[in-house]
Amino acid sequence: MLRVKTVKVMLILIAGIALPSLVSAQQKVTLKDALTFALQNNSNVRKAKLDIEKGRYKVEEVRSQALPQITGNAGLTYNPIIGQQVVDFGGQLQTLKFGQKWNSSAGVQLSQQLFNQQVFTGLKAARSSEEYYNLTSQLSEEQIIELVANNYYQVLVNRQQLNVIDTNIKNVKVVEKIVSNQYKNGLARKIDVDRINVNLTNLNTQREQIVNAITQMENQLKFSMGMPVSTPISLPFTELTEVTQLPQFADSIDLANRTEIKLLDNQDKLLSLQRKAYVAEYYPTLALTGNYTYSSQSNGFDFLNSNSTAIGFGSSAVGLTLRVPIFNGFLTRSKIRQADIDIKKAQEDRRESTNSLNLAYENAKIQLRNNLNTINAQRKNAQLADEIYRSTQNNYNNGLASLTDLLETENSLTEAQNSYTQALLNYKIAEIQLIKSNGNIKSLVK
Repeated sequence: MLRVKTVKVMLILIAGIALPSLVSAQQKVTLKDALTFALQNNSNVRKAKLDIEKGRYKVEEVRSQALPQITGNAGLTYNPIIGQQVVDFGGQLQTLKFGQKWNSSAGVQLSQQLFNQQVFTGLKAARSSEEYYNLTSQLSEEQIIELVANNYYQVLVNRQQLNVIDTNIKNVKVVEKIVSNQYKNGLARKIDVDRINVNLTNLNTQREQIVNAITQMENQLKFSMGMPVSTPISLPFTELTEVTQLPQFADSIDLANRTEIKLLDNQDKLLSLQRKAYVAEYYPTLALTGNYTYSSQSNGFDFLNSNSTAIGFGSSAVGLTLRVPIFNGFLTRSKIRQADIDIKKAQEDRRESTNSLNLAYENAKIQLRNNLNTINAQRKNAQLADEIYRSTQNNYNNGLASLTDLLETENSLTEAQNSYTQALLNYKIAEIQLIKSNGNIKSLVK
């Protein structure tokens, strides 16, 4: 009995824990929610943040070259046969043994760079590399915001098209019921019933295709967000609002705010430092060195001086090492010339990128104007198509219009409604491009 109660309590606790997640999963996901989730969970964004951390370690790696380098060493040598040297003592040649059978040594060495222009330039480059990773992470976030926003509106458009199809199916079923009753009473032909059924079948087929498209778009949205595709989501239709006027357009944009330009600035700095690092190969280097070694020799394996058979002694040295490059086969000159070419290529990249960003801004303005005109035209067209359909349906019910006229007006209404929804989508996508061109893409998250 106690075990049964325990199981019940555990089930209640599990249900209580799972309930908040379930409720959260059932909540509607706004555009801001989707973007916030993506910035925290998208793999590309998270990898970019890991690159930032890697950049910090890269700075530490380069900085280590300017810090003291300390190494320890130890050695043990056994000489089965001790080498001999021939020595002349007053015209008499004698052989002398040098060393003992067992030799051991242990020591420590120190090296400190006092002047090395390559190391100092490398430190500056490492700091710029850290800035590069920060900018790359920011660019990744902006690209994910753009991608998620586009996918988000794609889902909304497909869902609106589904609503249009459902409404049309409902209307056709009403007509199908009327025509079937008329056919039973001898007031309609069988071909009329068949035409209605064909039209209804086509609408159901379109509906199934749109449902599948919605599922695919939702999965694509969740994938771009970094969300498991099995997670159910619901999007509020209010996100796809009507558009009545254009935003304020600036004559030109300040490209200094664009992350792409900041990355190019950072790239120029890195290329310049790379060239300085190659030039620094012509400079001399100066390092402080020092070492201490303790050695021990014995005829037996005894290095702790437990008996007096081992002889130990220490030695140390301190010095300066100056390295002056003289000639390396024009290797450094070739590196510098390659760096000059890389700098010129970067200048061409900047010119092309600047032109491309200005082009994107101008195209976004043109697309917004065109899409707003299309929205206004398609809105009126959809309203007119709806009036024509209702009038034709009323005339058909009163025997003043043919079934062909009714079906044609129904198809025209569907096309007009879908065209209006597609125009809204095109406007939203162009609006995102305009916001991105102004360097304010992250304002979508605020």
